Amino acid sequence: MIAVLVAAVLFGTTGTAQALGPESTTPFGVGAARLVIGGAALAAVGLSIGSRRRRRALTRGDSAPQGGARAFALMALTGLCLALYQPLFFLGTARNGVAVGTVIALGSAPVLAGLLEWALTRRRPTPSWMTATALATIGVALLAVTGGGSAGADGLGVLGSLGAGASFAVIANAQRRLISGGWDAFTVSGAMGAGAAVCGLAMIPVTDMTWLADPRGWPMALWLGIATVALAYALFTWGLSGLTAATAATLTLAEPLTASLLGVLLLGEHLAPLALVGLAVLAAGLVLLALTSRSRRNPAPTPLEA
Repeated sequence: MIAVLVAAVLFGTTGTAQALGPESTTPFGVGAARLVIGGAALAAVGLSIGSRRRRRALTRGDSAPQGGARAFALMALTGLCLALYQPLFFLGTARNGVAVGTVIALGSAPVLAGLLEWALTRRRPTPSWMTATALATIGVALLAVTGGGSAGADGLGVLGSLGAGASFAVIANAQRRLISGGWDAFTVSGAMGAGAAVCGLAMIPVTDMTWLADPRGWPMALWLGIATVALAYALFTWGLSGLTAATAATLTLAEPLTASLLGVLLLGEHLAPLALVGLAVLAAGLVLLALTSRSRRNPAPTPLEA
């Protein structure tokens, strides 16, 4: 649980890092840089650690991971979803504003993850998860209302944000299923990074990357890649070994909490009274989830052949 919360805090630094970077950046270019740098680092570290851990497991006589070709398909799916998340998320924020786009993407992810997990495993979400998720989502909505303030929402932007939330929900469930099938968490995250890096390389020829030459460009790109992708997703995937996909997705709602606090502390932004209420409600939902969730080493394994 702590690992997932730390990952969410790292996710929450993305907006502040972009704000402190060069003005010539584009969402597509930043997304490509994040995928290439972060995906390559995640692949190098994750696959290396996962290989060593697997050799030790075989020495102990542990059984081989399940799934075969289906497992590799799930790993490829996580890399594709991580790459898809970038343009879909930025489409939502561009059409409806950062606040509204973010709340739809982040607010929908835990709900979609819980419903998908329910459909795949037939495990109904617990009342404590539903209550905590409702509180956290209300908190995020209050933050969006005080920050967005626009009239009607753009339909294409809403679809983009929902697509981003669905991408994250698929990542959480696919990785949880792989880990339940005996795959090492670092191998799973490393495979996702490799797939995302390949997708990022395909994006570079069609976007402007000249901002990397700016003195503020490359430090921003390194932070976004190493901290918000490589380290954050390694922690998130490792944390999934003791959590359900729905619980992990709800804990990532600490991301807007972090983003709001950094905006006040580093960017000089001001929060309205209703936004402060939203922060309190969001924090209450996360605390409730932390107090009521059972952190098991490998909850309810789901064989990949099922």
